[in-house]
Amino acid sequence: MNYLTAEQVLFIHARIIEETGGAHGVRDLGLLESAAARPQATFDGEDLYPDLFTKAAALMHALIQNHPFVDGNKRTGTVAAGLFLEINALPQKSLLRASLPLSRICLDYYQIWAGYASTCLFSPDCLNTA
Repeated sequence: MNYLTAEQVLFIHARIIEETGGAHGVRDLGLLESAAARPQATFDGEDLYPDLFTKAAALMHALIQNHPFVDGNKRTGTVAAGLFLEINALPQKSLLRASLPLSRICLDYYQIWAGYASTCLFSPDCLNTA
């Protein structure tokens, strides 16, 4: 599994602000580092987010809720989660299907996961790369 670092998320944020506008700046570096690390969280030796989709949702949720940036937290969280899925070889067809639940930024982690499950995991052609 490939994870995004806090530095990579910071780069994503800078590009988003450059391209879409808003204020540059990190409000709290510790919150950024915490958000970037959240998909790797474990308890008692078990992953708290056991699969690709829950890890992506956890990353997005943490970036939005932790609010580490002065501006652009929702945009950064959404793009970072999509990139996380892409760098972990989620086929483009599946990434497109995952984008709707990812964009539902006002939902909490469990609601986002339910969106993934209903739009992708149970669709027979979702993970078909053809």
